[in-house]
Amino acid sequence: MKMMVKILLSVLVCLAANAALADLAHNVRCREIGFSHSAEVRDIQAFRSFIDADARFVSNEVLRGVDAIAEAWAVFFTEPGPTIKWRPEVVEVLENGTLALSRGPFRVVSQDTDGNVVENWGTFNSIWRVNDDGQWRVVFDAGNPAASAPDDQTKALLDADDDC
Repeated sequence: MKMMVKILLSVLVCLAANAALADLAHNVRCREIGFSHSAEVRDIQAFRSFIDADARFVSNEVLRGVDAIAEAWAVFFTEPGPTIKWRPEVVEVLENGTLALSRGPFRVVSQDTDGNVVENWGTFNSIWRVNDDGQWRVVFDAGNPAASAPDDQTKALLDADDDC
């Protein structure tokens, strides 16, 4: 009987730990969606609030810090510039609950010189860290263009309602 109680307690502890990680993953997922939403509505101050002070955004060059990142992304925050939207497809949180990875598709919509709408798709990878104030902020971010056109499931992810 004592052995059964120990086994049940072990199972409950594991389930509680998994539930805590699931909650953290949901929090990171919602932070990522909020981060995207700040760009979607062209709110540069909100966008900046999601970026860690020591962040690195990696593309053709490495952008270091909130100011450099916001300056490089300014095109998305002014009319009639391109729009960008992304959503996490995968979110993983370390067991210690201080670092997380989010990954998913992004879409940039712009116009060519003839005024035709152009869509460019890709995949982003963001690393999030919990700051001293308890907020998750992105500390590393990188994206790659898609090798091919997105499938219907990927397109649907960006159009789906969010539960955050």
